[in-house]
Amino acid sequence: MDILLGLLLFSWVLHSVLYLPFIRLLYRWRFQRLSQKTLDAFDRRTPIFDRFHQKKAGTPVGGGALIILLTTILFPISLIILRYFWVPITSVHPLHSEVKIVLFTFISFAVLGLFDDIKKTFVTFRRGVFGLRLRHKLILETILATIIGFWLVYELKIDIFYIPIIGIIRMGWWFIPFAAFVIIAFANAFNITDGLDGLASGVLMIALSAFWIISASILDTPLSVFIALWLGGLIAFLYFNIFPARIFLGDVGALAFGATLAVVGLILGKAPALAVIGGVFVIEVASSFIQLSWKKFFGKKAFDAAPFHLWLQYKGWPEPKIVMRFWIISIILAIIGLWIALLTKAHVP
Repeated sequence: MDILLGLLLFSWVLHSVLYLPFIRLLYRWRFQRLSQKTLDAFDRRTPIFDRFHQKKAGTPVGGGALIILLTTILFPISLIILRYFWVPITSVHPLHSEVKIVLFTFISFAVLGLFDDIKKTFVTFRRGVFGLRLRHKLILETILATIIGFWLVYELKIDIFYIPIIGIIRMGWWFIPFAAFVIIAFANAFNITDGLDGLASGVLMIALSAFWIISASILDTPLSVFIALWLGGLIAFLYFNIFPARIFLGDVGALAFGATLAVVGLILGKAPALAVIGGVFVIEVASSFIQLSWKKFFGKKAFDAAPFHLWLQYKGWPEPKIVMRFWIISIILAIIGLWIALLTKAHVP
């Protein structure tokens, strides 16, 4: 554990040193949140959201790119250095496959998110089109998530999970569409949650800490190292992302972080715990899904605003108050999720 803590601190220091010049670089490239005037040109009007967030126009977007770049570089280097100094590297699954799946998820969803960010920021198409169309994004996400699900089943041999009280559920190849659904759901849930300063990144920090404990407890070195490096970067980012934010993750970070969180939970065999530890993301995406479905089938809104954090803003809650209370809820959910994970560990042979 001392090595893992050292890696986390090293990652934090490196990211902290680089974030200030990275923010200046994003300003120079004009990779920033667009003004309302520009958004109106795309016919993208969201009155409630705009009322609370119009003042954030001009803030740099794409902060997740630095974490993804550095973590992707540091991860294999760290494993090589550990092996060079004869530090035992143990994993529940084949080492190379586990590393491949984690990095593929991290990078592929980041590339998809970056493409969306670039289209939103620089590329102007016909009126009414802003970034990637939802159906195109979902198609690409489904392709990537299906590939990952296939690897989980046929390379890591993961096709079961344990639910307390119910017992072991063996899914066979049905685990592939199940895994794809979980990955897509969390990628978009994180993206939806990333609407307030420090909200999504803070909740993710808490969730990752819980999975870090789980991975370390079962001696899965690759995941433990990866999460340690990821956490270090996330803590450095959060320093600049808390209210009032100086930088945002962008889709490049949101899609990659949500999808990879799901993959970490699936690799560890903790799907039920994932739903609890990531409960805030589940609530956020569920509120948006209910709102969209209600409008489609009944022609009116189910809530005054969605997702849930925007509804709280609409009701008069200050932004920092919402974020802090969501963090507290996340801590409680992480503790419950760890408890469920321990029950799973105790019963799965």
